[in-house]
Amino acid sequence: MATLNVPEDHRRLPTILLVVLLLICAVTAYNPPAGRFSWFLEVGPGLVGVAVMVATYKKFPLSKLVYICVFLHVLILVYGGIYTYAKTPLGNWAMEAFGWSRNHYDRVGHVALGFFPAFVIREIYLRLTDMKRGGWLYFTVCSVALAVGAFWELLEWWVTLAVASDVGQAFLGSQGDIWDAQWDMFLALVGAAVAQLVLNKTHDRSMAVVCDD
Repeated sequence: MATLNVPEDHRRLPTILLVVLLLICAVTAYNPPAGRFSWFLEVGPGLVGVAVMVATYKKFPLSKLVYICVFLHVLILVYGGIYTYAKTPLGNWAMEAFGWSRNHYDRVGHVALGFFPAFVIREIYLRLTDMKRGGWLYFTVCSVALAVGAFWELLEWWVTLAVASDVGQAFLGSQGDIWDAQWDMFLALVGAAVAQLVLNKTHDRSMAVVCDD
């Protein structure tokens, strides 16, 4: 797919989302209940991804759907970073309301880790490789999303080893569940699989604005 001249309204959306996101990050990082270091551990990887997208925008503008997905994904990271995933008020409310034994907000985060990046992965394959739409693309996107989920588990492990404190344990966020890592990887896979089933056609229409098939 060749990149076309990007329409003005397409350029406006990522700019607006970026400004709003930076404002939210500035406010929430000022004095979060979990501490700034914990906030940075949770949100930092998402901001690195945003920085890469900003740096490559002129040469490789992405679809509107991708920018919206990245924006929503980082918001989920920010909410977890403010409190830590195990102590988010929303997760605590659900735990009490449904009688759960743990705060499940981290499960939401790991579904998001597969759901939202799936379209970044899919768009890169469709625009930069010879991969065609179909079963192999679906499988490959799911596989990469699963790999991302597995790498995140390794990252949690490394941070916990490097930061011998409550911050490291909070970043790990297992909450005593011996199968936490397996659940997290599985949910990232589920997120990517569901995302493609639900929004592939919407993604194709969004890509058509910046691509020439």
